[in-house]
Amino acid sequence: MTAAHAGATSPDPRLSINQATVKHADLATALRVTRDAGIQAIGLWREPVNEVGLDVAARMLADSGLRFTTHCRGGFFTLPTGPARVAALDDNRRAIEETATLAAAGADGSTAVLVLVAGGLPEGSRDLIGARERVRDAIAELAPDAEAAGVTLAIEPLHPMYASDRAVVSTLGQALDIAADFAPEVVGAAVDTFHIWWDPQVLAQIARAGREGRIATYQVCDWKTPLAADPLLSRHYPGDGVIDFGSLTRAVVDAGYDRDIEVEIFHADVWADAPENVVRRTAEAFGAAVSPHLP
Repeated sequence: MTAAHAGATSPDPRLSINQATVKHADLATALRVTRDAGIQAIGLWREPVNEVGLDVAARMLADSGLRFTTHCRGGFFTLPTGPARVAALDDNRRAIEETATLAAAGADGSTAVLVLVAGGLPEGSRDLIGARERVRDAIAELAPDAEAAGVTLAIEPLHPMYASDRAVVSTLGQALDIAADFAPEVVGAAVDTFHIWWDPQVLAQIARAGREGRIATYQVCDWKTPLAADPLLSRHYPGDGVIDFGSLTRAVVDAGYDRDIEVEIFHADVWADAPENVVRRTAEAFGAAVSPHLP
């Protein structure tokens, strides 16, 4: 057991702060508060990176000394054939390039993982099956670009309440079925506790993901009811809700995942707090809820 696991004040060395957790902080602030808290890794979002420009962001990341764990996000693949779909694919190619550049700029142990949110039903459509097929088709178009850049595309299943507007891929099993057409280093899956904790097949699917070498990232936060009026903003600090981080984390570890673990929170109260407080509270929550289940 590491010192972090034993309850010391230093953050767990595997903890990564997903930038969404400090959403209102600019890139410089997010990097600074993460580093100053003794946390060793960060996952970035495209908007703050593009705000300063990719080259500048890469230099800032390199200067921070932090590992880079994921880039969020690509995806939104469910549009029918036409100019909007072409534009979406081109934007994903830019995201692949960003991911490769940032992973190269991060400290040793950085990972070139682009998280993909599939997209919801196009306006006026009820064709859920067709939408999922368009996700598969889009990933097939992007896989050669990802492979050439050394980037892993991580399909993130979202809770079914988001199926209509955000992600027609709702279970880890569905994500793995799509990924199965591609090499595991090119297309994998994001295992996010908020989205998959409810699934009766989740432990079996995590084990499957491990056998197939497809766990590209493990992200954690908690689920607590009642949900916020905007259910997108219902992600809590680990330990504040009902998710069993023990069973899920042990399953991910047993599946062979040994890389950094991101905390990704979308919550208005968290976003309103000072970023320094948020990263400190995140480290404490991770240490209590997740670290005891890590080797």
